[in-house]
Amino acid sequence: MFTSTGSSGLYKAPLSKSLLLVPSALSLLLALLLPHCQKFFVYDLHAVKNDFQIWRLICGRLICLDLKDTFCSSLLIYNFRIFERRYGSRKFASFLLGSWVLSALFDFILVEAMQYSFGITAASSLPSGFLAPVFALFVPFYCSIPRVQVAQILGPLSITNKTLIYILGLQLFTSGSYIWIVAISGLVSGLCYDRKMLQIHQVLCIPSWMAHFFSWTLEPIFSSSEPTSEARVGMGATADIQRQQRMEQLDRQLMLSQFAQVRRQRQRQGGMINWNRLFPPLRQRRNVNYQDGRRSEQQAPPPLEVSEEQVARLMEMGFSRGDALEALRASNNDLNVATNFLLQH
Repeated sequence: MFTSTGSSGLYKAPLSKSLLLVPSALSLLLALLLPHCQKFFVYDLHAVKNDFQIWRLICGRLICLDLKDTFCSSLLIYNFRIFERRYGSRKFASFLLGSWVLSALFDFILVEAMQYSFGITAASSLPSGFLAPVFALFVPFYCSIPRVQVAQILGPLSITNKTLIYILGLQLFTSGSYIWIVAISGLVSGLCYDRKMLQIHQVLCIPSWMAHFFSWTLEPIFSSSEPTSEARVGMGATADIQRQQRMEQLDRQLMLSQFAQVRRQRQRQGGMINWNRLFPPLRQRRNVNYQDGRRSEQQAPPPLEVSEEQVARLMEMGFSRGDALEALRASNNDLNVATNFLLQH
């Protein structure tokens, strides 16, 4: 169900890894060992406005005091790590910073609007933590990640590769009385930043010198090694199913390694990737004697027909039509495999 959002752990996602480890560890520390210090991390807009405790806009919006919020937000950050791979750590950090700053302004506006319109005071009841940027990431997730049906339930209802993530977001959305204020602020700020309204992305961004500094100091600490392609095989699988799964795993290993090699060569020379050089699946190699290149090219089958709907889904994510066509042909029209190829490399 998570195939469209990547399956390589936290590889090439050091910022996502740091957001998983550091705030979660601090939340556990405050909840279990230092409960008397939680008052310094309460997100209280009333204290910010009347007592000028501006520091609460920072401390109150970094660490979750509710462990349920910590758990849900950590799962969402892990699934949204694909955007760091796609955009790069600097652009991903700029998006989080921009949505984090903008959401504080929208929090003030919504709280004052509730106070003025309905007489409801919510300034002292907002949830703490790095929640608004997590909700803001739902904007690019909805707009750029293709929807792939996994199972049909009843009539038009179906389970897709994005269903579980939306359920996690709904769980986080309903975890508190006034968390909907933070959620709306995050969604609006994410929409503003993603659509580049008023050139906000040029103002609220990470400077290049700061990106280089953190890349030199913190990236070695939070970087993850490239995962092995060996995957688990089902415990109850028969010998034939195990052999078939192993064959599919070897197919993907060969295709990924060859794709990476071709990509490196093309980056040196420039130009579009030649996906036709990818290794053919092992299933097609049985009892086939490869001869010289000219004869194999003459006997090559015609190009595989590609679904225009799948090409459109890949193009919605920002890939060129040429790369989308070649990726789908190389993956035998498997949208998940093609998406993983394009996103992870």
